[in-house]
Amino acid sequence: MKMKTVREKESNYLMQELAEKQKHLFILRSQSVTEKLEDPSQLGKARREIAQLKTVLRQREIEAQKAKK
Repeated sequence: MKMKTVREKESNYLMQELAEKQKHLFILRSQSVTEKLEDPSQLGKARREIAQLKTVLRQREIEAQKAKK
């Protein structure tokens, strides 16, 4: 998912997407332990997408705090 599309989405949607990505990463990790993982690059991609979602959510949180002051 591109950052431009991530930034256009609402925060509630991003939080749901983050939860789904974290569950997916957990599944990938458990598959890698049992050596049934077909594409090891999926782990890095999942981690990257989680980091992007967390970054956008944190930026919005900081902007909201600045707006309150």
